[in-house]
Amino acid sequence: MTETTLLRKKQEGKLAIVTGGASGIGEATAHLFAKHGARMVVIADIQEELGHQVAKSIGLNHSIFICCDVTDEEQVKAMVEWTVKNYGQLDIMFSNAGILNKSDQTVLNLDLLAFDHLCAINVRAMAVCVKHAARAMVEGHVRGSIVCTASVAATMGSTHSTDYFMSKHAVLGLVRSASRQLGEHGIRVNCVSPSIVVTPLACSKTGMDAEQLEKAVEPHASLKGVVLKVGHVADAVLFLASDDSGFVNGHNLVVDGGWVD
Repeated sequence: MTETTLLRKKQEGKLAIVTGGASGIGEATAHLFAKHGARMVVIADIQEELGHQVAKSIGLNHSIFICCDVTDEEQVKAMVEWTVKNYGQLDIMFSNAGILNKSDQTVLNLDLLAFDHLCAINVRAMAVCVKHAARAMVEGHVRGSIVCTASVAATMGSTHSTDYFMSKHAVLGLVRSASRQLGEHGIRVNCVSPSIVVTPLACSKTGMDAEQLEKAVEPHASLKGVVLKVGHVADAVLFLASDDSGFVNGHNLVVDGGWVD
């Protein structure tokens, strides 16, 4: 048996949706799902040009881009229903779309309008994606896997970025509750929690280029000689989405190199 055959077994014949799949962690995961044999990876994002580029780079026989604003429940519902109608069933939902806060808000200066905007994407949209993916899996009698992108921020506090840290705590609560409720249907719900990883979003937020950001975060991890890349996070998502983690449910897989004690 060749190495390629072994690799393909992890997602052989599976149908996956990746939200926020046009760049960063989502893009890396979409490529990895396809590499491991997914028959179709649906890339859902609002970045149309980038999304189409990712689908083409994977191969249009194994990937398709759908423009979907995850803050709009009707768009998410329609995207999931279209996927099931055209490909038969939904096996994997990687609910990854999210944003960083634009300012380092503290409790004393919390801008509630900005807070509402961030939570609409990081919390409400995450719940919508889990809801409609789960409904499709239950109706299709699919023992599927739902993976959400949380963060090390989900299990710690901070002196700033209060709204962002609150939103990621909410994602962890969603995963833990959904995993209990959906387990009876054979549906597993887990999340991956990376520390700061170099993505276009993170570089835009910090004003640093990739090299500068990597140097800035390196001292925080106890694991030395390696820097967190989107590929490391994608590997963790692949594990949670595949049968390799067949008895893992309600788990928060931290990918931080020992950042959080």
